[in-house]
Amino acid sequence: MTNKPEPLRYERKFLITGYSHRDVEQMVKFHPACFSELFHERVVNNIYFDTAGLTHYFDNVEGSPERLKVRIRWYGDTFGPIQKPVLEYKIKKGLLGRKESFVLQPFKLTNDFTEMEIAMAVSDEAIPVSVKNEMRSLKPTLLNSYTRRYYLSADKNYRITVDHHLTYYRIGVHGNTFTNKSVDYNTTVLELKYDSSLEDESKLIANQFPFPLTKSSKYLQGLERVFI
Repeated sequence: MTNKPEPLRYERKFLITGYSHRDVEQMVKFHPACFSELFHERVVNNIYFDTAGLTHYFDNVEGSPERLKVRIRWYGDTFGPIQKPVLEYKIKKGLLGRKESFVLQPFKLTNDFTEMEIAMAVSDEAIPVSVKNEMRSLKPTLLNSYTRRYYLSADKNYRITVDHHLTYYRIGVHGNTFTNKSVDYNTTVLELKYDSSLEDESKLIANQFPFPLTKSSKYLQGLERVFI
């Protein structure tokens, strides 16, 4: 099963170290745009994939105008049976981005994890052959997880997510112990998401926060933490 591609939208990020995640959540709740919580707090998990030469990583580091991230995402427990994984292509063109999503077969994430688990997960006949072929050329490079809260503005034009307890694991095609990990207790990531037509008005939303925008991504941070 595949989902229709999402429309292009902006995702503006704030990498916050001077405030606790509770402080940040309070700022969101008291923002003049009147944000309210959408869903219950939950843990987000991702396995990122890249080429042997880390093309996706270097495209992001160098600020290439067209960038791609490929990941498998699921919610809840990081390890064990993964019941509802989704393959996501996160496509960026300049400051705008969108996602293409493909529902995968369940798989297990344990110390016995190998690339065979991924091959089985993407075996669903509804997944395009081109996607299956591309996944064969990519390797898992990073596993991460974080706790996320979701908010929506009163006019329903702006979404905010607040992420904390960022945890990164090195992952490969075999021999995984998941002991090579890094936990970032000091950083909170706030993302402001909105339609491409709302760029001018978005500055009023962003300027209400006492921290600067950043271009940093969890994939870059995580890869640098577990490999360097």
